[in-house]
Amino acid sequence: MANPKRRHSKSRTRKRRAVYYRRLVEKPLPLMECPNCGNMKLRHHACPSCGYYRGRKVVDVEEFA
Repeated sequence: MANPKRRHSKSRTRKRRAVYYRRLVEKPLPLMECPNCGNMKLRHHACPSCGYYRGRKVVDVEEFA
């Protein structure tokens, strides 16, 4: 496996990490409307209010309550 020949400077490391911060803090969560119940949910996740994902019931909502 390749190893770096010289160490990276602090500024180079911090520039790289600044991109991670921008992705985490500045962007809003990717929410969408659930086609089954109409509540907002995270994309590519089961709806927490009705338990449906892609038109199928995948989670019992009573388990969360």
